[in-house]
Amino acid sequence: MNEPVLQMTGLTRSFVQGEETILVLRGVDLTVAKGEIVGLLGPSGSGKSTLLQAVGLLEGGFGGSIRIAGTEAARLDSHGRTLVRRDFLGFVYQFHHLLPDFNATENVVLPLLIHGATRPQAEERATSLLTALGLGHRLTHRPSQLSGGEQQRVAVARALANKPALVLADEPTGNLDEHTADLVLAELLRLVREEGCSALIATHNERLAAKMDRVVRLQEGVLT
Repeated sequence: MNEPVLQMTGLTRSFVQGEETILVLRGVDLTVAKGEIVGLLGPSGSGKSTLLQAVGLLEGGFGGSIRIAGTEAARLDSHGRTLVRRDFLGFVYQFHHLLPDFNATENVVLPLLIHGATRPQAEERATSLLTALGLGHRLTHRPSQLSGGEQQRVAVARALANKPALVLADEPTGNLDEHTADLVLAELLRLVREEGCSALIATHNERLAAKMDRVVRLQEGVLT
């Protein structure tokens, strides 16, 4: 039986405000299988972003276990977390966070170079991904020259550049109009499946979540 790409057990996260302790995640258990796309559904403030930050190893202070591609990641030091993020994870955020002085191709090339690809290899991979996302005519355009949907497609290509085991997406279409959101999500799901990745996609949109393989709901820090 294949090892799950992601396995969270008893995940907790709390914050202290004055004399009050606020428990955001209350012992979350979640497994994502290889090749599975899971929708993380919940209203604003339910803890979706906090959960994705935990899985993405973006900050400490979490309790419980997080196994990513077979590696117990929750207890790694900063360098170890960086290597797991580099080798196994891809990120898509609500806002694209593209580098404004780099064109579309360069934004996708950068993580490939960091991962150790040669410049020709990186440019070939970036061009292939961007073309697959319908941006073959926009390769040399900077973010300011792209529409919102095009910018987010570049962000999708960047997330998938290193063929991650798991793509984490936090409201990836939340900043787009409904029509563009449908198109971008369809492209994201198609490319994730074609690349053989798994994905955990947070959204508050039931209609979009229904297009994924499975949906789990986060309500007041508890997963159902």
